[in-house]
Amino acid sequence: MTTRILLADDHALVRRGLRLILDGEPDLRVVAEAGDGAEAVEKVAAGGVDLAILDIAMPRMTGLQAAREMTRRASDVRILMLSMYDNEQYFFAALKAGACGYVLKSVADQDLVAACRAAMRGEPFLYAGAISALIRDYLMRSRQNDRLPESILTPREEEIVKLIAEGNSSKEIAATLVISIKTVDRHRANILAKLGMRDRLDLTRYAIRAGLVEP
Repeated sequence: MTTRILLADDHALVRRGLRLILDGEPDLRVVAEAGDGAEAVEKVAAGGVDLAILDIAMPRMTGLQAAREMTRRASDVRILMLSMYDNEQYFFAALKAGACGYVLKSVADQDLVAACRAAMRGEPFLYAGAISALIRDYLMRSRQNDRLPESILTPREEEIVKLIAEGNSSKEIAATLVISIKTVDRHRANILAKLGMRDRLDLTRYAIRAGLVEP
């Protein structure tokens, strides 16, 4: 069986390089590409994809947001997250979003094929640093009898936080999301109240910590 792959990254050059790696394998074939998370979600929802490989940081909708939406709309599609960051917060956010593996771009030529095959076998794929992070987190939560907190923001609120953090005005956000400026402002006020924050700078810091935008 050939695994049909959707490749999503906002850099065409990166997609081209990854496609060369994947299409060089007899059991893997890239059947679709996307330049942002929203496009990736639509192409997966259209069917014909077994595995989605998502860059963690993309415009319009991040890989994390896209993974959550794909898990909701097409739960049979496996998801791998691709990142240039060896970042524990991104790693845990990826697992929570429904990804079954996390691959670093710096070693994609070595790890990506193995990660694809592991995903299709129903096995997780974690790079060495991620395994250490997972063990540390498990031990810490075990000692504290704690759980990872759920996000208190809705998907639409997260979308608006991301756009704010990327420097968009209320007018630009309204045009992007096809809603009124008044609705954007109402969302912004609700977000600030929920998070106990005051301004755009606070929201930008939050967006970085939450993996919505790159640091």
